[in-house]
Amino acid sequence: MSGLRVIIPGQETDGEDKTAIPYSIEAEQQLLGALLTNNDVFDRVSQVIKPDHFYHPVHARIYEICAERIRKNALASPVTIKAFLENDDGLKELGGAPYLARLAASAISAYAARDYAQMIREFALRRELIGLGQNISARASNVEVDDDAEEQIKAAEQTLYKLGEQGVAERGFQSFLKAVTGAVQAANAAYQRDGKLSGISTGLIDLDGKMGGLNNSDLIILAGRPSMGKTSLATNIAFNIAKAHKTGERADGTHGTIEGGVVGFFSLEMSAEQLAARILSEAAEVPSERIRSGNMDEGEFRRFVEAAHALQNCPLYIDDTPALPINQLAARARKLKRTHGLDVLMVDYLQLLKAASAKDSRVNEVSEITQGLKAIAKELNIPVIALSQLSRQVENREDKRPQLSDLRESGSIEQDADIVMFVFREEYYREREKPSDADLDAMAKWQQIMEQVHGKAEVILGKQRHGPIGTVELAFEGQFTRFGNLAKDRQSQWD
Repeated sequence: MSGLRVIIPGQETDGEDKTAIPYSIEAEQQLLGALLTNNDVFDRVSQVIKPDHFYHPVHARIYEICAERIRKNALASPVTIKAFLENDDGLKELGGAPYLARLAASAISAYAARDYAQMIREFALRRELIGLGQNISARASNVEVDDDAEEQIKAAEQTLYKLGEQGVAERGFQSFLKAVTGAVQAANAAYQRDGKLSGISTGLIDLDGKMGGLNNSDLIILAGRPSMGKTSLATNIAFNIAKAHKTGERADGTHGTIEGGVVGFFSLEMSAEQLAARILSEAAEVPSERIRSGNMDEGEFRRFVEAAHALQNCPLYIDDTPALPINQLAARARKLKRTHGLDVLMVDYLQLLKAASAKDSRVNEVSEITQGLKAIAKELNIPVIALSQLSRQVENREDKRPQLSDLRESGSIEQDADIVMFVFREEYYREREKPSDADLDAMAKWQQIMEQVHGKAEVILGKQRHGPIGTVELAFEGQFTRFGNLAKDRQSQWD
């Protein structure tokens, strides 16, 4: 039952010809029923709908109580919220506590909850428009000396603008004082770390020195051709952050993460078990191919098991759902932050995400995805690292180092990202240029080049909105799929 003039439960029509008011009692009932049977629905609808969007006041109160309990990580069900509504006269008119049970029992599909939420919000905005029109008409009809028409137009415009902003992330303008306070807090965090970092450490000293760590609200694109090691670098960073996680009292007096962080990892290509095996390979220093085949000696297996025990409580959460739409990814990230905390989010990889709705081209789909990832970074105030494939045109150049123009499928990746960095291993390409053993001169030259590039990788910062671009050299141990710091004198870097 949706559209106009729907009868509210317990309310009778009087037959008078009244202005049609848009609302849908059934949509409200379906949404509440889905929420009471599956609290995960809240993460999909909380950004769309608020209690005052409900037409029926009892429904608004039910939703508000559910929202409060879910935000506290408590169960919201007909049984648990009944105690908060026992003295509610409105609920008594609808049948009391059994009405809550009927809501849950009649819910058709949790999957459609967001559609119901959008419908309820749409009708609420239409009711506001009707009310605004009536107020404008009534005020214009009431002619008073101190209330001229131009002032009425300005007031109407202001009200209409506020209405248009409903349902959007409520940030808007903020005072310069508030902005300055945030900047000072970030600078203080860097100062407390001896001026080295303003964000979360990646565990890679030279990379931190170039980026200042991973900063909140940044979208960081980590791109590379296949076999360059971008997934390995992402897992290394995720592991470094998670194993360094410590909580305590922050400078502002709140309690939370003070070092390292809770990491969420969306692995759309590899399973959670494969990703865990990579991390354990690094931690236990056992080659990943030995882990896969089970061909480990006693010492390697003991190190593997000990590493698994040591890391079992590591705050690294993996979601390996394939072909995840960007809106579902956002909902799951919100839920993780609410239930366990979330300091860094990683997505492997961007091209395997789906747009929330069908688009006329892949370019537009990727644009929606990158904009969605940036929105998550800002909304949750965390750094988001998204891996990305590069086009094959890299392979056609003599110098295989990637450039911004190599980003695949959409210029929006470069546009929306705060940082774009590329993983490049010259050793990979040089290995494939090995000359014939009969050509001694060429072989000697090739061996000399291989000695120079062996065990080294480059992270090329092609774009950094708040810092310099350039290249950072890292060590790479292929057998453990591990990136590390190159041994060199860094004193001048921090002076």
